[in-house]
Amino acid sequence: MTFDDVKMTNLPQHPAGYLSLQVVTQPRDANASGDITAGWLLSQMDIAGAALACRVARGRVATVSTGSMNYLRSIPVGGVVMIYCDLLHIGRSSIRVLTEVWCNDGDRDDPHKITEGEFVFVAIDEDGHTRAIPPREDE
Repeated sequence: MTFDDVKMTNLPQHPAGYLSLQVVTQPRDANASGDITAGWLLSQMDIAGAALACRVARGRVATVSTGSMNYLRSIPVGGVVMIYCDLLHIGRSSIRVLTEVWCNDGDRDDPHKITEGEFVFVAIDEDGHTRAIPPREDE
């Protein structure tokens, strides 16, 4: 599948969830063609999702899985990447988070969706062992 194969008319116009991370892409984050690498973007998505998971778990978390992702567009150097996170599920020790990546191309003010992915985090204690997530105060 290429970027041209994706039906851009069916894309959402607004991100879901809450803004968790915003960063301007740098030349060091790009490949030889000047586009931001998928590995860099995946790590930013992991950081953004972990920030939400840490708040929910009230402490440390570890990433245990990521879902598949399809990249709808490339990201240029200088693009403003915005990562939105939405809480999908809280288990006994696990937290599922949906992350959506949106980008402004720097000189334009209309963000477009780049990709989304589901991340699963597990709450861990000081020794790195799985622990239960404390009950939420609104429960």
